[in-house]
Amino acid sequence: MSDSYRAGIIGTGGIAGMGILGMHEEEAIGTEKIDASHAGGYEHTDDIELVAVADIDEEKLETFGEAWDIPEEGRYVGHESMLAEEDLDAVSVCTPSFLHHDHVVDTARSAADPEVIWCEKPIASSVTDAERMVDVCAETDTELVINHSFRFTDKLRTLHDHVQKGDLLGEVRSVSTQFRMELLRNSTHLLDTLVYLLDARAEQVSGYITGENEALDTLSADRDVDDAGGGGFVVMDDGTFTTIDCTIPREESSMTLNVIGSEGKLYMNNDDGEWRYWSLEDGEHVERPIPEIDGSWTWEDDYQRSFANAAGHVRDLLDGNATNQSTGEEATRSLEIIVGFYVSHYTGGQVSVPLDRPLRDVTITSW
Repeated sequence: MSDSYRAGIIGTGGIAGMGILGMHEEEAIGTEKIDASHAGGYEHTDDIELVAVADIDEEKLETFGEAWDIPEEGRYVGHESMLAEEDLDAVSVCTPSFLHHDHVVDTARSAADPEVIWCEKPIASSVTDAERMVDVCAETDTELVINHSFRFTDKLRTLHDHVQKGDLLGEVRSVSTQFRMELLRNSTHLLDTLVYLLDARAEQVSGYITGENEALDTLSADRDVDDAGGGGFVVMDDGTFTTIDCTIPREESSMTLNVIGSEGKLYMNNDDGEWRYWSLEDGEHVERPIPEIDGSWTWEDDYQRSFANAAGHVRDLLDGNATNQSTGEEATRSLEIIVGFYVSHYTGGQVSVPLDRPLRDVTITSW
């Protein structure tokens, strides 16, 4: 094992290390280090050193470089120059989602030759782009890790193991879910949690798009995008019937999942910090503690630590001691549901997954 792996970041926005409006104190955004970020994850992980960063905005690049102590020679205007000059073991892609495809493909094929690319969610803006990213990383023997951060929390991983073993819920029959708009920017987290817990893929999708996007006001966004609130129903390939409501503004929403199985039921409310479980015993639901889980998932604790956990996972992949916990193939499962919602809404019909070839090219723009 190397004494210190070398990491670089493409993009200097909030998730890279400078904070996100709505999640962090407004006065800290753009001026202070934020632990719940890629840079924060690297800083809290032994054996990985953040040595380089790239952005096309020179002012943001300098602010980021100063905040995270990146030397002048490690600050690059444009990702191409960083990838040409640096020898990197890991690269984080923290740019807007419509740029993920180009930046991941460029990184995988670059002289920097990283073994791991840690890419922000959602994986891409179209299923075709996502599949191309997966293919190129396979061709270049690069691990593509998508930052659906809930997968990197100990509680959700433990819950996933119980659901998959069937000792908690038996056979899952139905799931109803709710989270905030917009589908790509926010609710990709909810959908990835759904497909992760079920270890399933969508089969039939019926969707509704509201056209509403609160980021236009709250984030002072400078470009129009397709991303909006929406939802619908999804029949998974294991037969589970699921409903998804991602139409609610941030302040009013709670990330919730109600899971009904043949041997029990589960209520998860991450925003209010409440996870509850009932075992079906002699025809009655009896509330029991969730085995091996102490307390509920919370944003303040579990989400904050998920970035250090993810960076630690990157290190373990570099060491050869782990199997990828959040692959590009799995991330594509949530994206194809979102694309399916849009196609269903605008065509007035149900959509089958895998999407037919022209539908895989449908692009949903976001930030």
